[in-house]
Amino acid sequence: MDFRKYTAELIGTFWLVLGGCGSAVLAGQVIGVPGIALAFGLTVMTMAYAIGHISGCHLNPAVSLGLLVGGRMEKKDFLPYIVAQVVGAILGALVIYLIASNGKGSFSAALSGFASNGFGDHSPAKYKLVAALITEVVMTAVFIFIILGSTDKRAPAGFAPIAIGLGLTLIHLISIPVTNTSVNPARSTGVALFQHGWALKQLWLFWVAPLAGGALGAVCYGFIAKTKGE
Repeated sequence: MDFRKYTAELIGTFWLVLGGCGSAVLAGQVIGVPGIALAFGLTVMTMAYAIGHISGCHLNPAVSLGLLVGGRMEKKDFLPYIVAQVVGAILGALVIYLIASNGKGSFSAALSGFASNGFGDHSPAKYKLVAALITEVVMTAVFIFIILGSTDKRAPAGFAPIAIGLGLTLIHLISIPVTNTSVNPARSTGVALFQHGWALKQLWLFWVAPLAGGALGAVCYGFIAKTKGE
């Protein structure tokens, strides 16, 4: 087992949660939705350049599943990647919690929502379960499509992290009002454990929908990416 890859995934997902969710919890009132969306995109882009050559920079169980379905990942690495990603997300959420709970005034992860993903009463704009399900499946599918396309050997070299980071930014701009944007079960799990209430009860959706979307995106890209004769 190559623990360097798993450690890279842990560190990368830690940074994703700290940078993305941290921007929402610690600076959301200042930077707003566009700033939070950009923060998530920047975390992925920076880590793609930092660890892409080590682990592929998945940072997301749905991405790992999509790459597995797309033939870009070895089966033996799939579960260790997911474990590393979830642990990294939890550690990222822990750092956010420690910072937030030691700021000016009182802080409650339960009352604030702690950048958790939700639907119904816990959707930022009160979108229902069906809307949340469709949003998470479609957005994750498109995200995987972008990843597979931009990292295809036929694509221009060196630009994949930019396309992926900007793609994730756009996904957040679209879907933050609906679910607070997951497209990543690890990210959802890390903060839900600290919210420790409704977020844990609704967490199932933010595993099921992104994983389904990841597989769907891989199948769709595989269909159009075939060359003649394949």
